[in-house]
This record gives sequence, structure tokens and C-alpha cells, in this order.
Amino acid sequence: MDVLVNPTESSLLRFTTAGSVDDGKSTLIGRLLYDSKSIFEDQLLAVEESSKRRGDAHVNLALLTDGLRAEREQGITIDVAYRYFATPKRKFIIADTPGHIQYTRNMVTGASTADLAIILIDARLGVIEQTMRHTYLASLLRIGHIVLAVNKMDLVNFDQAVYDKIVADFQAFAKGLDNLPNVTPIPMSALNGDNVVDKSEATPWYQGPSLLQHLETVQVHTETAADEARFAVQWVIRPISDREDAKLGNLHDYRGFAGRMASGTFRVGDEVLVYPSEMTTKITGLHTYEGPQEETTPQLSYSITVADEIDTSRGGMIVKAAQPAQTTHEFDAMICWFADKKILKPRGRFHLRHTTNDVRAIVTDVLYKVNISTLEKSIESKEFALNDIGCVRIRCASPIFFDPYAKNRTTGSFILVDEQSNNTVAAGMIQRSVDADDFEDPGAAI
Repeated sequence: MDVLVNPTESSLLRFTTAGSVDDGKSTLIGRLLYDSKSIFEDQLLAVEESSKRRGDAHVNLALLTDGLRAEREQGITIDVAYRYFATPKRKFIIADTPGHIQYTRNMVTGASTADLAIILIDARLGVIEQTMRHTYLASLLRIGHIVLAVNKMDLVNFDQAVYDKIVADFQAFAKGLDNLPNVTPIPMSALNGDNVVDKSEATPWYQGPSLLQHLETVQVHTETAADEARFAVQWVIRPISDREDAKLGNLHDYRGFAGRMASGTFRVGDEVLVYPSEMTTKITGLHTYEGPQEETTPQLSYSITVADEIDTSRGGMIVKAAQPAQTTHEFDAMICWFADKKILKPRGRFHLRHTTNDVRAIVTDVLYKVNISTLEKSIESKEFALNDIGCVRIRCASPIFFDPYAKNRTTGSFILVDEQSNNTVAAGMIQRSVDADDFEDPGAAI
């Protein structure tokens, strides 16, 4: 269920930018920060000086986000840059992601927590493969809203026909997506500020909002108490001390389960189910640094005490008894392959990290790969190379406790880590559990 955000109240919107090289992502963010008066004077002076040293004909606002030396020297974005700003109506966290195809993994990282994606298109080039790749990834990551920013309209004389064709081409591609986001197209010039913060007189034929107006009012899903409660155990707190604590009392028998609320909420007295033991108990206390709490808030950290002695530790999960999670050793998942020097093949062995859990896992089969340009599913090749996207079947040595990614982005996501190099080689989104009758001993082949 989507929760509607009242645009008159301050709320948080996480959004990411994506697009091909030189589409103007960093410039757009710089323009947003500059025109909304969200940068300090010394930051602007530093950018002006850097622009002069580079020989730029104008103040290069892209330098506000390109923080690495290599980014400034090459004029490209390499790593994800996070920026924060606020208006009277909303607070924002921006993830400026790279456009180069070899940095697709960085784009996935930046978009994984976003509520909205701004996908930029160079008006001179139209919809290209990177546009389709980033749109598909936004759909795969269940980002509910896309702003189609048709940038550099000043270089095509703000021609409405050019804009209309790009929007039509994009919508034709987007119709083939399994999870179609809400798309809002906006013609703009990030360099000059047209339709970025204020409406532009250069596009009298465009009747929609400016980018900032849309960002301030778009209604997105937020974590609420109505979501199913999920709490991944990160640590068991046992002080084993006879001293008295002003907030917790005697610590000798204190045993709390520390972690973060992935979704939903708990209240003192709630009946909960604890994994992996699947025992039921009641919550007796919810503690933070500020002291005891009566209920939890999504995405904040707590120490939970319960009425009974239960067996769980790091990797376990606490949920409401009436809202159990799924338990499985084997599942199907969509993955994006990150490694440039390693190829994924069936029977590949990895460490799978899911919430706070770390288990050994094996890819038992490659079910299909996705052709980004056509969205066709292919089984011609069962090997994944850098930036390949597709569906695989994974078997774990011990169970994980999850929800499908379409239902919960936190408990439905994972990463694969190479056993030898300890490098992250893939990000995954769980689609469904495979019935236990479909395989034998889950640890036999691991």
C-alpha cells in the first residue's frame, strides 16, 4: 500500500540520477543546488576558481558533485556522490551516479535505496542503450517514479517535435517492462536552468511542472507502521555486569537483541516469532541510547528484550507472529553482475550476504539473461560477464529469512561475495523460494 506524502509537510525524498556519459547529470544536480540556494558561498567560490583553472567558459556547476580528482580532471563521474539539500516543503538526498557502462554497478548501488530516478537523455541523441539499461535497472530495483529529463534542449532550439519523439520512443520501450514505473517527462536545459527550479519561457508548449516542483510534490511510498515488521538481529548484547544502569536497571541478566528495523514497527507486548528457532515470545522492552521506547520507527536501531530465553544471534530475524517471513535454502533471483575479471558460471560458489546473515551459497543454474535493448529473455549463454543481468537459482548452506524483493526491498535483496578475493561480484533481488522438494540436502554440494 502506498502512503501519500502531504507536500505541505517536510518529508524526505531519496532520488538518483542516471543516464549516459555527458548527458549532464552532475550539471543538473549542481543547477538544482545553485538555483535552490542550497550551497555555501565558499563552495561556489571554490567551483568558480576550479572552472577558471580548467578554462571553462562558464561556472561549471558539475564540480559541486564531482569530488574525486580523476572526476574533475576527466569531466566524468566515476563514483556515487551523495548530496543533501532541503526546501521549505521537503528534504532531499541525491545520489549522483556514473554514466559509463563500466560503472553500472555504481548506478545500482546509488539507486538501491531511491524513491525516484531522474533519467537524463541528451536531446540530440535520443533514447540510447544506456537509457534503456538504466530504465530497466530502475524497474528491477522497484523504483516507483521516473523523471524523464530530456536535457540540452537549448542545443535543439527547444524544438517540441524533438522532445515529443524522445518521449514516444521511451514510452514504447517502457511498455515492455514487468514493473512499469510512473514516468514524468520534462524538457530542460541543466546548463541554463530551464525547467529545473523555475518554469522556462523557452518552452511555452510545455504545461507540466519544473523538476523541483515535481520533486517537492511527488507522492512516494514511505516506510510506515502498516508494513510487516522485520528486524534483522545484528548483535546480542550481554553486559554480564552487576552494575546498575539508570535506564535499564541491573545489567547482570540483561540480554538484548540489537539491530535495525527494516520495516514496520514493534510495540512492547507484541507477540513475535524469532528465527531461526521459530519460537514465539513477547517483547518486554525496546531500548535506544535515549532510553526505553514504547514503539519502534522503521530504519532506526534498537535493542529488543523478550520474555523467554530464545536462541538467535547475528543473522537471525524477529518478526510479528501474525506476519511470518519466508524461510528457504533455495530461491530464484534477478542479479546484476559486477565483476570485470570473473565470469559467473553454474556451480559457482560464493558468500551470500542478506540483511545481517552471511551464508555460503552456490549458483545451481542460470535460468535466463536479459537483452537490455529488446527486454528479451535468452538462455543461449549461461555465463555472466560484467553488467549482465538475468535470473539465477541459488542454494544456501543454511536458511535465510526473507520476503520477495517486490514486497520488501530490504529483506528481499542480497549481494554475492567472491570467496577468494572477498570482492562483491553481484547484487541480487529475490523473486521466489524454490520448494524444498525440488532438491536434496542443501549443504551437500557446498
